[in-house]
Amino acid sequence: MFDVEPMSLFLGLLFSGIGFVAYRYGRRMDSVPPIFLGLALMVYPWFVSSALWILVVGSALTALLWVFRE
Repeated sequence: MFDVEPMSLFLGLLFSGIGFVAYRYGRRMDSVPPIFLGLALMVYPWFVSSALWILVVGSALTALLWVFRE
């Protein structure tokens, strides 16, 4: 039914963990960009199945966390 690659599972967990930390940081500091980017990092691996695209999108969202830091 579902064919899950080990690399996509690992990358999904990695970027979801980064998203959780960013979300918690944004809530604690009352900063909107980390909240939304953290939520995006936690949710997008559910909709992307390719390990390459998980890596590309996760890297871009993590870079946006760095760009929109305060």
